[in-house]
Amino acid sequence: MTTPPDDSAEDGELGDYIPLIDPDISEAEVAVISRILTSGSLSDGRMTEGFENAFAAWLGRAHAVAVSSGTIATLMVLKAYGIGPGDEVLCSPFGWHQVQHAIALAGAEPVFVDIDYWQHTINPAKAEARITPRTKAILAGNVNGHPAHWDELRALATDKGLILIEDSTEAIGSSYKGKLVGSFGNCAVFDFSEPGVLVTGEGGMIVTDDRNLAHQLRYLRRREMEHRNTVVITRTIPFQAGMSNLTAALGLVQLKRLPEILAKRREVVGFYEAAMASFEGIKPPYKGPGADDVHPMVYAVHLGTRFTASGRKAVLEDLATHDVEASDYGQALYTQQYYQERGASRADCPVCQKTVDRVLALPLHHKVTADEVQFIVETLKDATVNTGAGAAIYL
Repeated sequence: MTTPPDDSAEDGELGDYIPLIDPDISEAEVAVISRILTSGSLSDGRMTEGFENAFAAWLGRAHAVAVSSGTIATLMVLKAYGIGPGDEVLCSPFGWHQVQHAIALAGAEPVFVDIDYWQHTINPAKAEARITPRTKAILAGNVNGHPAHWDELRALATDKGLILIEDSTEAIGSSYKGKLVGSFGNCAVFDFSEPGVLVTGEGGMIVTDDRNLAHQLRYLRRREMEHRNTVVITRTIPFQAGMSNLTAALGLVQLKRLPEILAKRREVVGFYEAAMASFEGIKPPYKGPGADDVHPMVYAVHLGTRFTASGRKAVLEDLATHDVEASDYGQALYTQQYYQERGASRADCPVCQKTVDRVLALPLHHKVTADEVQFIVETLKDATVNTGAGAAIYL
């Protein structure tokens, strides 16, 4: 059996608890927050505009609009495009941040499309089969850092006259055919909450090359002082969805440090790959065609077909008894009561159901050491045997 971490371990050795998430915060972030707290207004937009400009430049898009979350970002995009009651939006039922809820919040109907078995992103062929005259947009995500099938999705959206919204709330820094994620939709949304790579506590960003869309989003974000008596602008009811200087300052520093943050996380992924490779039946992480770089939020392993949702729960409980925090990778939207009451069925997405019952999220952050990864993987192997299902795990 695996030996748990030593409670009395010195620094650099195994500790007594390995969390799923631990944000990479340096002295630079602490210093900038201190400066903001002592330099006047916390919400006058100084830092927010700077963060928007830096983010757009880094991604190579013309405009960036900072908001309060990825879900609000998606809702605002739908509102700006006039998508609401009577309209349908194709989306995946799978993911961590579940920004697809924004479709229902906008009054439109989410149409769940099954996923690709290996990379867990929306299946373009199955998306095409679900298009109706009411379909107005496709919301496609880069799930856990893996780019979606962007060539096929772009071609489909163009052919059918649909808006393509890129959900990059689970991906930052990943790339597809030489371009960073966030580059492929008519617009893209990001989220800066945990367990993301760039974290600011909460917050989101919308990026686009469409100047008119960017203007609409800024008017929707919140009512500025100078807008109060402008007839055209005040015909639009705004959200209170702005980003504070504190959040934006964290974002600016994190964006500047992003290469360093990604490099440290990439090293931890290497630890996992080395540890997993020693176990029979465990395959290396899948990287689909065109995916140049994949930067996951968490290290996700997929239990074999002999496992059920209850078997995964037993594995999670076993890991917890050894002070390893792990999790499932979200509840499929069609299993949630709101959508079931409106006719959603798991029968429409059999690949997603097969996946969602058996995905495990393991710790991935800058503080995870090679020894801790070895301990996590050995504990995981023992846990699968303890369930009685054997060690049939693959990624």
